[in-house]
Amino acid sequence: MTDETLRAPAEVKYADELDWLESVDDGPKPYSWRLSPRMVRLFVLGSERADGLDRQIDQKWFGDRSFVERAIVTLASDRGLLLIGDPGTGKSWLAELLAAAISRNSTLVVQGTAGTTEDHIKYSWNVSMVIAKGQSRQSMIPSPIMTAMESGVIGRFEELTRSTSDVQDALISILSEKYISIPELDDDNIVFAKPGFSIIATANSRDRGVNDLSSALKRRFNFVRIPVVTNKRSEAEIVRFRTTELLRRHRIELEVPPTLLDILLQSFADLRAASAAAGSDDERLESALSTAEQIGVLEDAVLHSQFFGDRTLRAQTLAASLVGSLARRSPEDLAILNKYWHGVVEPRSKADGGEWPAFLDGGREAIATLS
Repeated sequence: MTDETLRAPAEVKYADELDWLESVDDGPKPYSWRLSPRMVRLFVLGSERADGLDRQIDQKWFGDRSFVERAIVTLASDRGLLLIGDPGTGKSWLAELLAAAISRNSTLVVQGTAGTTEDHIKYSWNVSMVIAKGQSRQSMIPSPIMTAMESGVIGRFEELTRSTSDVQDALISILSEKYISIPELDDDNIVFAKPGFSIIATANSRDRGVNDLSSALKRRFNFVRIPVVTNKRSEAEIVRFRTTELLRRHRIELEVPPTLLDILLQSFADLRAASAAAGSDDERLESALSTAEQIGVLEDAVLHSQFFGDRTLRAQTLAASLVGSLARRSPEDLAILNKYWHGVVEPRSKADGGEWPAFLDGGREAIATLS
């Protein structure tokens, strides 16, 4: 399945690891969990020598151990888990890994948007079957959340604050009562949640004010705030890990020079500092400058080098990719990037040398082309 799908879910991608962990897991498991909490943490954060395992388990999510432990403890209780943070902090990836480790199914997902309705989190009807045979459980289409309730597994709700208050209110009853009533049916008209059911929701902290969560809904969730990664070493590990996966998916063998990765990390750090010091939104890039966007910049540069270059990643290509990815508003973003290139990159290229002069030239050319 991995070779036949664009992106396999975590439980498929890491099936061998999960099978092995399940075979050696002798710890207590809550309800219908496939792995014990200790093994769930180990699957997400990777193994260490002190764990005493006969097999190395790679780290898949890079962040503070306490966040993962608190998330796991929450899911072992009867409360929902809300992962909240800035874009690109790995909330959705962590939610997928947790669902894969606990339930071996991370695909029961509802995507929150302005168009999400109660039907998306409860149920809808197969119209042709209703016309032919009337309303029944057979003609009902359960939502991913209802399916998770019936199976006693983890359901996921992405971008909760993007959905309207009506949808959020419907979620309150599910989290509180742990059942969904079906008033259209006379018999078999209640779906009760089985032990092991829980919901992992994610919310973008930059969406505050779009559809704020009510106090009632907040009480049903345990909040785990995922901070932006500011440690360069940790961020480098994330970018390297995700980029390696992307290259493997594209079947590209191309090395990312450490010096260029350092330049990318330093550039984002500089731009974040400038954004934090800016006095107005017009002086800030529209981009969130997240780790995910760094990965996107690097992937774009690698693919360009593979298909239109000499299959070697160069500083000029990386600079052009960075400018092209971050210059979303014209002329505001271009002016900010131009200021950065003249005020920071140019002095650094003179002082440090190395790949910085080529990075300077590539950025200048890209800015001039877009201006």
